[in-house]
Amino acid sequence: MEKYEHINLEDYFQTGEGGTALSYNHKDGKTLAKLFMPGVGAQTAEREFLVNKTVFEMGIPTPEPIRLVTDGTRFGAEYELIPNKRSFTRIISQEPAQLEPLSLRFAQLAKQLHNTPADTTRLPAMKDLVRTQILRYQRLPEDVREKALQRLDTIPDTTTCLHGDLHIGNIITDGERTLWIDVGDFAFGAPEWDLCMLFYSANFMNEQRADNIFHLTPDVLKKHWALFAKAYYGITDEGELMEKERALYPYFALKLLFVIGKLHDGLDVPSDAVIGLVRRYL
Repeated sequence: MEKYEHINLEDYFQTGEGGTALSYNHKDGKTLAKLFMPGVGAQTAEREFLVNKTVFEMGIPTPEPIRLVTDGTRFGAEYELIPNKRSFTRIISQEPAQLEPLSLRFAQLAKQLHNTPADTTRLPAMKDLVRTQILRYQRLPEDVREKALQRLDTIPDTTTCLHGDLHIGNIITDGERTLWIDVGDFAFGAPEWDLCMLFYSANFMNEQRADNIFHLTPDVLKKHWALFAKAYYGITDEGELMEKERALYPYFALKLLFVIGKLHDGLDVPSDAVIGLVRRYL
């Protein structure tokens, strides 16, 4: 295990909250610490940090990872702080007229990322990550596990870059540079692994969660997806777009098992709602 350095949170102030972690800016204005929620193991933080280092060293635009840190209870890492940065979602929330240009720009950047060959010697295959989580998910109903593994075998093997948590809140700009953030699940594989979660979060998120994570309303997120999808796929026909969306559902079902299994360390019993979604979409 890599060495964690202890930090004093009195030297920091909280600046953000995500689904699994909180972020804190150092008072010197040079670094940002991301600490996972209590209960998320040190190995998870370490893996994310090492993946961040790989992505940075590949030349993908992302803040420089500096060191692993802990406040004594939680684990995480410290990164280069980008002064005056705003996420695309923050810009849209403050300047609604930027919804269309930033959605189109995000589509361009996502497509560029998905056309970038990955360093497969240092990054994992998303299929392998998903398979491992499905196999270790102790209380997953066996019929769901079997069906998920069968579906996983049908997914093509590709070696292009995946962000791992692709959404418009995970890209920032300071007006000069545009950078990907939260790249701890960066991997390689079919672009649909990224697109499925983007599609779902943009179309099926309730108002409170949409505001907490994206600072946007569900209606704005749906408009964002519509703009993004047409630009990313290069098609405008609604029927063709619906076909593209339908193709994402099996990926979403598999990725949902991966995300929830990872968050709960493969121990908790998945909810009836989760199992229902997985059975429906596989």
